[in-house]
Amino acid sequence: MKKTIFTHATLVLPDRLVRDGTLVVVEERIRSVGPSDPGPTAAAEVIDLQGQYLAPGFVDLHVHGGDGADFMDGTPEAFHTVCRCHARHGTTSLTPTSTVARYDQYVQFVNICQYLLEGKSEGARIVGCHLYGPYFARPARGCHPDHDFLIPDADNTESLLRSAPSMPLVVTIAPEIANAEWLVRTYAPRGVRFNVGHSHATFAQVEAAVQWGVRHVDHLFCAMSDRARLRQSQTYPMRGGVMEATLYFEELTTEVIADGKHLAPELLRLAHKVKGSDRLALVTDAMRAVDQPDGQYWFGAQGSGQRVRKQDGVGLTADGSALASGVMGLDHAVRTMHHTAGIPLPEAIRMATLTPARILGQASEIGSLEAGKRADLVVLNQTLNVQSVYIGGAKVV
Repeated sequence: MKKTIFTHATLVLPDRLVRDGTLVVVEERIRSVGPSDPGPTAAAEVIDLQGQYLAPGFVDLHVHGGDGADFMDGTPEAFHTVCRCHARHGTTSLTPTSTVARYDQYVQFVNICQYLLEGKSEGARIVGCHLYGPYFARPARGCHPDHDFLIPDADNTESLLRSAPSMPLVVTIAPEIANAEWLVRTYAPRGVRFNVGHSHATFAQVEAAVQWGVRHVDHLFCAMSDRARLRQSQTYPMRGGVMEATLYFEELTTEVIADGKHLAPELLRLAHKVKGSDRLALVTDAMRAVDQPDGQYWFGAQGSGQRVRKQDGVGLTADGSALASGVMGLDHAVRTMHHTAGIPLPEAIRMATLTPARILGQASEIGSLEAGKRADLVVLNQTLNVQSVYIGGAKVV
């Protein structure tokens, strides 16, 4: 029976830091957490962290690629590459996220997610599947390829969503598209979680979506309607859009791309003030250019996605006129929220761990340092750079 004891750690709990703490791992699970003496250490591996931070492994709700690969490349090898890449940045659990693509590519993406679910991937563990693209509003597609945007119906949804009972599945929709209500009301009872994203919906349309069962909104402030955009189509009265509805409805959780490029610090502080760290998650929205040099890349499938470029620590459209996905790991987001936006460290890390775990329905297994949970851990130095990563008690970085 493998036993590992982490001593002299600064434990990062959801609401506080515990100095000179000890965490005991037996096999793949956390056995105990606290400031007390670990007890007998015979036959145990003892790791003295010398005051470094010991945090739960990060959980990424929204990630497309990394290290030269994209989940839409459609091979297990591409999935392994992306998962290894994000593990280096402290992510131990993630939901692969698709892009707008051809219908056959969506099907292949979902099938590989199911095949690699729960521990079959190399690096970060795949804990679900985020189907992202077929049910966007085309005018709000952003940097996504202009491929198959679908009107939900029984024919095109069943082959994509039939795996829901056996695999945690998240689907993003624009509430204003035809049959959106039918889609949510049909599949939410089967366990599918629905987000609003890439949408120019009105406040009223988002309010309706909340009644259908939608509970999350993708990347706050990005690729969404607001008062200013909706005013272009109606002189008066001014109306709220997806942004205002996200901030207003307590039922809705949301996420921010805290890479220091997508959103200025004041927007990060605003999101945190309104939604709080229990309803705001950090995501990377990362493409294949993570850990790669500046230059041009495919966003989406190699050869059939959209050409974008990495420059100045962010993804841009090919002409440089707009943002196009993230290129940094989740460790960078934690540093940005803490050092740049001024969010207390336990809250910044909670937004990258327990909050996304709850949004995915995985909080009983991951997201915090608690006895009985998986031993998914990240060691951070005083500047919050990743020193080592453990998944199920096994060191992977």
